[in-house]
Amino acid sequence: MTAPRPASDNGDHQDPAARLAELGLRPTRQRLALMRLLFEDGRERHFTADQLHDEAEAAGANLSLATVYNTLKQFTSVGLLREVSVDATRSWFDTKTDEHHHFFFEEDGRLMDIDPGLVTLGKLPAAPDGSEIKRVDVVIRVAKP
Repeated sequence: MTAPRPASDNGDHQDPAARLAELGLRPTRQRLALMRLLFEDGRERHFTADQLHDEAEAAGANLSLATVYNTLKQFTSVGLLREVSVDATRSWFDTKTDEHHHFFFEEDGRLMDIDPGLVTLGKLPAAPDGSEIKRVDVVIRVAKP
């Protein structure tokens, strides 16, 4: 299989069933419903599984929260989404899959993109033997003074 094309690539507007098949995922009713919610309007966004589950319910898609979680993990594994861990209790998902960083607003739990060119990292340690650094995620927590 070829490397997955990032969701922010020009393939966004492709038919959801064709896009899933291209990525090696069967276009089930549940996956198609979530693909439409996530990518139909073409905007980039951050969300939690709970938020997406609420959107799906409001749109009339009868999906369990477990199905939403599992589907998001599958979408992440094929490159459609990027998972952003803010803390040990909750992950956010991002439809923008290219390299970038985030501000996390503690008051309302909101994420905001930071251009990677605005963040300068010092020297990184070498990866442990038998592994390589996949990516570096920077989450800067902000709050009102």
